[in-house]
Amino acid sequence: MRLNILEAKNRLSELVRAACAGKEVVIAKNGQSMVRLVPIAAAAGLKGFGSLKSVRGDVDKAFTPATERQVARLFRGRA
Repeated sequence: MRLNILEAKNRLSELVRAACAGKEVVIAKNGQSMVRLVPIAAAAGLKGFGSLKSVRGDVDKAFTPATERQVARLFRGRA
């Protein structure tokens, strides 16, 4: 689907639905394609507060006193 800017402005909601449905939507100016309307991918990963509870123990285990000293040395510039 290819439309000029004015037509795209007037039909924006329809174009967003079409792009989300997988259709190609191109907006042109003076007959020259300028932009393609594409959906944003759904965010993956964290689902909200508390979503990392299951790995909290693993993260705590990773920071031993030896690891803390190594990180401190790296920040001081002495690896």
